[in-house]
Amino acid sequence: MRKKRSEKQKLSKDAYKKAKSFLVFLKPYWWIYTIGFIFLVASSSVSVALPMLLGKLLGMDKSNIDINWDFGGTDTIYGILTLLAVLLPGQAIFSFFRIYLFSIVTQNTLRDLRKKAFEKLIKSPISYFDQSKVGELTSRIATDTNMVQETLSTTIAELFRQVFIVIVALFLIIRTSPSLALTMLGVIPVAAISAMLFGKFIKKLSRSAQDEAAGSNNILEEALTGIKSLKAYTNEIFEIKKYNGAVQKIRNISLKAAVWRGAFVGFILTIMFGAIVFIIWRGIELVKLGPEAGGIANEDFFQFIMLTVMLGVSIGSVPDLIGKIQNSIGATENLMNIIQNENELDEENISAPVQKMKGELSFDNVHFSYPSRKEVEVLKGISFQVKAGEQLAIVGGSGSGKSTIANLLLQFYPVANGDIQYDGKSSSEYDLIQIRKNIAFVPQEVFLLGGTIEENIQYGMESATKEDIQLAAQKANALEFIEGFPDGFNTVVGDRGIQLSGGQRQRIAIARAILRDPAILILDEATSALDSESEALVQEALEKLMKGRTSVVIAHRLSTIKNADKIIVLENGEIVETGTHQELLQSANGRYQQLATLQQN
Repeated sequence: MRKKRSEKQKLSKDAYKKAKSFLVFLKPYWWIYTIGFIFLVASSSVSVALPMLLGKLLGMDKSNIDINWDFGGTDTIYGILTLLAVLLPGQAIFSFFRIYLFSIVTQNTLRDLRKKAFEKLIKSPISYFDQSKVGELTSRIATDTNMVQETLSTTIAELFRQVFIVIVALFLIIRTSPSLALTMLGVIPVAAISAMLFGKFIKKLSRSAQDEAAGSNNILEEALTGIKSLKAYTNEIFEIKKYNGAVQKIRNISLKAAVWRGAFVGFILTIMFGAIVFIIWRGIELVKLGPEAGGIANEDFFQFIMLTVMLGVSIGSVPDLIGKIQNSIGATENLMNIIQNENELDEENISAPVQKMKGELSFDNVHFSYPSRKEVEVLKGISFQVKAGEQLAIVGGSGSGKSTIANLLLQFYPVANGDIQYDGKSSSEYDLIQIRKNIAFVPQEVFLLGGTIEENIQYGMESATKEDIQLAAQKANALEFIEGFPDGFNTVVGDRGIQLSGGQRQRIAIARAILRDPAILILDEATSALDSESEALVQEALEKLMKGRTSVVIAHRLSTIKNADKIIVLENGEIVETGTHQELLQSANGRYQQLATLQQN
């Protein structure tokens, strides 16, 4: 079960270290933040001055108000009212500029942070995504940055404000009446600590209820998502019982929390009001004595009460603010893990002009294991050569290593042993971006943006003109269905191309590849999921695309690779057969012949 974001995080030294490295993003705007803090100190000072003035106002003898209004000090009611009339708008102005300046710093910092985090993710190697969940990564960019935003704009300022108030209020309280201050400090902390312990226990129960609610939502989501399987296996009663058990747990925990909340409220009302009554009683006794006999003046007593209330509120808010900052440090650690991740692409060469390859390919005794499961060797000494313009087909059962070869040709992973060469040169002699700019990849599951058809085709080459895009669509047998839409090339394809059929999506992908005009083409079972009519159209487009360029075709249907110049048959990460379609069919009891026989049946 995932922990809720509100839960206080346990932080390591590394977390604090990475939080410090976050200050790099804050550094360009430190002077704005400093000015914001000046306004924060000013508004906090006014906050402390207000109870002092109000206490003095309440403690004054109002039976004989001086008609001669004196606005020059705090010795008269009208003098205090004048100060309040000035301070209240002043505090509003201070608060406005503090919030505005902190927001400028926060939004600029988060903009830079989001840009850098996204840039790092995009430039990270595929192996990084094999070991990280996409949902978790997107959560870090969205949720964690929001947490940092709250901390920079509000939490830090509020924590500083409350600590400032606690320190100044304590000083003023002790200065006003040391005797009454000792009484207050002996009573209030006991009540505050008791309230904090109660609060932690109730918060723990609330989190348990939230976790159970999340679990019940998961049951609900799974049941509705897999409703066909649920009904096919007649598991309605099983799922109902499971969901009923989950919601019963939520009910029990919530009622337990309600009992403790009720006890908590009763306890707080009794203890806190009891403490306040006791302090007021002591204050009244001291007022009776008067300043001459070691007591206090009436106005000092009212100031003391106002400051004590403010002090209690400030002390009560500090733990929660510290918890929020600790959660934010944890969120910062997650973000910095992304930002400090190693780049796959060379920053200097990413926009370099493409050096066109001829398209010669070779694998020389390549051994490979995926970084996430190094103990499993997927390719075991693979060797083959493809001349420029030739078509190589790769066939084999599931898990034989077909798609892995495509991944390595695209340099998604480094090779443990052996070498991959392009035009007779080792892959290590090329910049990664140069290799990939010479390759076009058409997978079985086509990735389409949520924008228009034109934008999706242009994804193959950003600088392409409308004429280039239309010509590519024509060569891909896509122009007819595109022009059949009311909006033509401006038709929005929907999320992941949901508005298009499988064959239409494949032809958009082929048009994208045609636009790229690659030296090397990789097709990973590009027609295996299509119906016969769509397959014929897609296959015709693919043949146009493959003409005159090196093509590596990972095939499921052997009928689509009859004309390949070379076919290699993989089994358990090894090449077990090599030849043309006719040569391999003539091999008695060969693996290729077995696959062909199975497909004919």
